[in-house]
Amino acid sequence: MKNILSLIFLAAALLVADAASNSAFAQIANINEAINKAGRQRMLSQRMAKAYLQIGQTVDTERSKKILDTSIALFDRQLVELKNFSPTPEIKNTYLNLERAWLTYKDVLVGAKPTQEGARKVVAQSDAVLELAHAGNSLLVDLSGSESGPLVGVAGRQRMLSQRMAKLYQAEGWGVAPNGAAAELQKARKDFNIGLIALANAPATTRAIKDELELSKQQWLFFENALDARGTTDNKLLATNVATTSERLLETMDNITAMFEKLGK
Repeated sequence: MKNILSLIFLAAALLVADAASNSAFAQIANINEAINKAGRQRMLSQRMAKAYLQIGQTVDTERSKKILDTSIALFDRQLVELKNFSPTPEIKNTYLNLERAWLTYKDVLVGAKPTQEGARKVVAQSDAVLELAHAGNSLLVDLSGSESGPLVGVAGRQRMLSQRMAKLYQAEGWGVAPNGAAAELQKARKDFNIGLIALANAPATTRAIKDELELSKQQWLFFENALDARGTTDNKLLATNVATTSERLLETMDNITAMFEKLGK
């Protein structure tokens, strides 16, 4: 009898532990939060490539290593959350495809010292992951049916653009940029400006968000100056300036995205 009771208690404990484990990965409470995290996956695809390129060129090395490690862990965790949340078969399938692309990408990000050959693969895989992450985000935005959902998507895209511009800059600096990278960088700059205007002029944008957007414009100015300074002084110093200003711009845009997310609560 005691053995039976022990088995019952053990089974109950395992069920509780399993439920706790599942809930740890099912932390998306609503569609706006899903859009935010889906948009963050877009950003992380570019941020990880940026960090890899910086490590390979010994640019802000220790911080870049930390950025790469924490970004990989965050991407892994959010991917599980988004798969669990997926409200439609199409969205679930998109995240299953993203998972496959992510495994390929992660394989070239870790396990070996960054090289130029590896960097070319990283840049290519970062774009493949970005495409699928963007598809998932777009499907969630379409499903939101609210005024704030698309704004979370736009603000989240600004985060991605901040990291994409830095990635392209660092790729050019290391001689591993793909064809058309300079044009892509200019397009990203143009898109970022358009996004700032769209967010500032949206009817749902509150005074507090407008104030935060003003702070982001200041950080954007610093970042643009860093992007424009190539070749004027020490190239490693210039690359470090791009690294640091892209992170400050990311921080302000992350705050803004969170503020738009809360409008839907």
